[in-house]
Amino acid sequence: MSKVEKTQWYFEDFYPGQEIDLGERLVTEEEIVAFARDFDPQPFHVDHEAGAASIYGTVIASGWHTCAMMMRMVVDGLMCAASSMGSPGLEKVRWIRPLRPGDTLRVRYLTQEVKGSNSKPDRGVVWSKWIATNQHGEEVCTVEGMGMFGRRPKEGADA
Repeated sequence: MSKVEKTQWYFEDFYPGQEIDLGERLVTEEEIVAFARDFDPQPFHVDHEAGAASIYGTVIASGWHTCAMMMRMVVDGLMCAASSMGSPGLEKVRWIRPLRPGDTLRVRYLTQEVKGSNSKPDRGVVWSKWIATNQHGEEVCTVEGMGMFGRRPKEGADA
């Protein structure tokens, strides 16, 4: 597993089996509740007592909040330094276990497959799996999808 150290990632920099560690962040109850109030106001996401009385025993993060935090970590740790051209979509999202207040979310980007475009030679597609774990190394969420990346410019080519 490698930490992002490059200043620029191009399509050619990705290969199957590659793991990129995107770091970690502490998740607070305040941010869980704030996100849920705006986007997923189910009682076990927004109310401490309802969370305590639920099957989870506490307030838990919305799965969409988990995905949003993962996206932020992917952007900060990889995409902002990449020739990203966006994504044609996701294949699968799995919420495996609840993300709780005080958990430390860690995200890894696993490159599964790469394929250069035949019709658009300036780019390629990278299929990836984002794996989010908690501080115990337990999987919390996985996201599988694809991203388009520009190819490395040829030396001497106009930028």
